[in-house]
Amino acid sequence: MKRIPLSYCSNGIPFLSFFTNSISGSAFTVVRPYSSSHTNTVNENVKCLDDAVIVFHQMVRMKPLPSLVEFSKLFNTMINRKHYSPVVSLFREMQKLGIPTSDFILNIVINSYCLMHRADCGFSVLPIYLKKGIPFDTVTFTTLIRGIFAENKVKDAVELFKKVVREKICEPNQVTYATVMNGLSKRGHTQKTLSLLWLMEQGNTKPNIFNYNIVIDALCKDGNLDAGIGLMNEMKQKGIPPDIVTYNSLIDGLCKLGQWDMVRTLFSEMALNLNIYPDVRTFNIVIDGLCKEGKVVDAEELMKLMVGKGVEPDIITYNALMDGYCLRGQLDGVRRIFDIMIDKNIEPDNISYNILINGYCKKKKLVEAMLLFCEISQKGSKPDVVTYNTILQGLFEVGRIGDAEKIYAEMLSTGTIPGISTHNTLLNGYFKYGLVEEAMSLFKKLERKREDTSIAIYNVVINGLSKNSKLREAYAVFEKLYFIGLLPDVRTYNVMINGFCLEGLFDEAKDILKKMEDNGCFPDNVTYNVIVQGFLRCNRISEMALFMKEMAERDFSFDATTTKFLLNVIRVNPSVLDMIPELRSEKNQ
Repeated sequence: MKRIPLSYCSNGIPFLSFFTNSISGSAFTVVRPYSSSHTNTVNENVKCLDDAVIVFHQMVRMKPLPSLVEFSKLFNTMINRKHYSPVVSLFREMQKLGIPTSDFILNIVINSYCLMHRADCGFSVLPIYLKKGIPFDTVTFTTLIRGIFAENKVKDAVELFKKVVREKICEPNQVTYATVMNGLSKRGHTQKTLSLLWLMEQGNTKPNIFNYNIVIDALCKDGNLDAGIGLMNEMKQKGIPPDIVTYNSLIDGLCKLGQWDMVRTLFSEMALNLNIYPDVRTFNIVIDGLCKEGKVVDAEELMKLMVGKGVEPDIITYNALMDGYCLRGQLDGVRRIFDIMIDKNIEPDNISYNILINGYCKKKKLVEAMLLFCEISQKGSKPDVVTYNTILQGLFEVGRIGDAEKIYAEMLSTGTIPGISTHNTLLNGYFKYGLVEEAMSLFKKLERKREDTSIAIYNVVINGLSKNSKLREAYAVFEKLYFIGLLPDVRTYNVMINGFCLEGLFDEAKDILKKMEDNGCFPDNVTYNVIVQGFLRCNRISEMALFMKEMAERDFSFDATTTKFLLNVIRVNPSVLDMIPELRSEKNQ
């Protein structure tokens, strides 16, 4: 790691002052004949899958055969090039030829299955260990556990780990524990991860820095910074010094909570007490945190500081700054950072383009946005689903329906799979411009293909139909939910209630409210505001007063729209104040 001198200058920026004291192949290849005397031959010769197969067949014809280590090298090279299935095929060929095997090769084959998300097939290799008299080792089961976690089968992964420990199949090491802890923490099981750490502390396999870092990171991501810092202090007491990964996790958590004083304290502790100097990830965490709080100028000054001290910004640094300016609506800033990045010979990625395209779309500069959209393909990459969604949103915003449809067609033709957000954008766009037939045609197509038929899609359709005076059709879609086994959420009910209120059909709106509560979906603040607005539109003040009382009992309050409605009604008819006890008492104070 590059050492950073303790001589940062804040350039007069108050926020940054704490850093001053804290941080001083071509299509055809010629494959040379394999020779076991050349240790690097495998890596030199294998440039593609065909090369690997040729080398393998050269090896199996040799007399005497190369060592199993050489076969392991070949298979590892193939895995590094993501040729997982061919590894399995070549291993089977080895078995047919009667070539001996080893624990290294068997573990590689299991890993290949796991990387293909076929951990179940990985278990089929285990009988070979027994047949050949090869003892199981920790690597075997660590690989299987990792593979099962990769398939999101958390319960199965934990059960296998417990079986290995309970039946003493092999002794789990720190890597095994780290694999289980990492799998649990990434899926939100922080308490179980912490329990596993305690188990390690009480057993023979004591936790190391990697095990502690996994738990500290999980605690920080949950916002439990006190526990994270406490665990770091406990770790120090046991003679395990924290490293840059530990501090990065804590700093990330603190930045997300806006606790900048604590960030300063940790920077001081890192640099002055432990000689741990921030790396590019540390700076990126702080820069991103500043940008998300709107402190983009401070973030850019910090980037200048890091450059001055020999830490080069990467694509993540520039993307964070671009996003910060975009959040503030400062398109010039976004473009300037984008151009600086290019001047530094850092190739923009899809995230960079998406941020800049989003900035142009928000300013309704679709010409510039479309030029960037085309530039992605010209540079040999291709737009991703976020890029398409951003462009579609921008086109619908300015009413370019035909162009939006062309972009959607292009998206499908390039094999980019639309997501829920894509279809929501299309449906919302159609309904916004009164193109009900087009919206319903797309919706029915999605229903037939069972694509993205989540409650979010139905909410868009019900809302769109209601706003286009198609309340009967909206209610039919709403009723269909019960037949297809899709439960309405609070937004579904609110949309339907709003539709009835807009038409002055309050009995129907109350029926939906009752159905909502009967089905265990409790109304929220939006529900009551929608109903009160309906009463105000129709000048049904006494009923509104009753709902106001109920709102107060549930700790709900008027939103800005409802308040505006009420003020307009009072201006026209001041006597309304006398009909509402809460407002009358405030008036008399």
